[in-house]
Amino acid sequence: MTAATNKHYRLLIDGQWVDGADGTSPVVNPATEEVVGHAPEASVEQANEAARAAQRAFPGWWRTPPAERARLLQAVADKLKERQADLVPLIISETGATAQVGSRMQVPVAIERFERYARSAARSLDIPLPPSPMQATPLAPGGLIGGVVQRQPVGVVACISPYNFPVVNMAGKIAPALAVGCTVVMKPAPQDPLAVIELAEIMHEVGFPPGVINIVTSSKPEPAAALTTSPDVDMVSFTGSTAVGVRIMQAGAATMKRQLLELGGKGAALVMDDADVAKAVGAIQSVWAFHSGQICTAPTRAVVHRSRYDELVSALANVAPHLKVGAPTDTDTLVGPVISAVQRDRIESYIAAGAAEGAEIVVDGRRPSHMDRGYYVAPTLIAGCRPDMTPVKEEIFGPVVVVVPFDEEDEGIAIANGSEFGLYDYVFSQDSDRAYRIARQLRSGNVGINTAQRNHEAPFGGFKMSGVGRDGGDFGLHCYTEMQSIVWPG
Repeated sequence: MTAATNKHYRLLIDGQWVDGADGTSPVVNPATEEVVGHAPEASVEQANEAARAAQRAFPGWWRTPPAERARLLQAVADKLKERQADLVPLIISETGATAQVGSRMQVPVAIERFERYARSAARSLDIPLPPSPMQATPLAPGGLIGGVVQRQPVGVVACISPYNFPVVNMAGKIAPALAVGCTVVMKPAPQDPLAVIELAEIMHEVGFPPGVINIVTSSKPEPAAALTTSPDVDMVSFTGSTAVGVRIMQAGAATMKRQLLELGGKGAALVMDDADVAKAVGAIQSVWAFHSGQICTAPTRAVVHRSRYDELVSALANVAPHLKVGAPTDTDTLVGPVISAVQRDRIESYIAAGAAEGAEIVVDGRRPSHMDRGYYVAPTLIAGCRPDMTPVKEEIFGPVVVVVPFDEEDEGIAIANGSEFGLYDYVFSQDSDRAYRIARQLRSGNVGINTAQRNHEAPFGGFKMSGVGRDGGDFGLHCYTEMQSIVWPG
């Protein structure tokens, strides 16, 4: 299940396939360090032209009957089902995702998202208001004033997606945006844009009108930056690092761009004295076994009551060596590579920082000796941590778990909340009332109680430096709309 291609990939701008004005750049397989294919390098002018094309197409797409928008979104889902056999190997080659993650969590989840928003495209989001009795004023005569809140599409959305789940994340942005009548410019991550270009080809093939969908790719930041300042872009939907999110928010201020920013995370798994430790270990090990920890919702901080600390550390230390680190194409591999040499080196620097600051490296995953090529970091466990240590405070985005002990419940909650991030936290306690009470005290956009499972209908987003806005379920429709109030005399 590998893929390398000589296919000539191009940009889609205003319904036309064009070469990147700045040539191409190689896309590297993180498991083999071999070139998968070459992605077009868009110029800043091409990014701006894609935004202009989307702006020109917006009025017509907004007026398109919702049933037709729904039909096209479902057609994309149907075509993705037909294309799974060739798209999954490409995604595995680009991202380094394991066969299990690639086959179960990449294309299938993208299909689910297109189907979900196809079903919702024809549903009214308007909110009727009860008549309001108003006294006569110098402004107007009195009487009963009726009203409705209409949700209008925000306009042109620049959708900038991360490298960990390229097609899934892009689908989660463009499907609801298109469903409510927005037009889009897709800008995938530079590390793995090829499958997203394939998605754009599918959308063009099923009949989306020119300019409704556009895609620009580049390994340089300037084209994406141009989208964040373009007067033709009404909203930026970005998933990625907090540092880049801050720059996007600053750049969009001049044109008052609406923003959906899903940024970094440093998930705390708060393991109470009455926790089912086996259940907690099952969730925490997902940091290692689910896409090599390259997921912002991962429970990377184990904040553990001291009475269960040794038990939890011992259990995690026993699990780590049994998670196979290997080629993503091997069906029994659980831990594949991280996305790049730069990211591998960054992860290793955090492990070194933990050791230098006095933590104990219980399991050291740096440079696994049996992998002679590829950007691998094996499961790593850092125990004896303090909340002020570098690997405890900063997002690592790799297969590294840090363990911090606490003595009192309030102390554990304070440690969990003592992060600049607030995306996804977890509580493990066999007392459901207690767990719920603690969950409500966590400064986090999402909290899992005794589970690492998601509810995709729940609003998703973060507190603090983990971003602004919410998507997911119906909230994914709402976030791409503006509310317009319309009133009349009854």
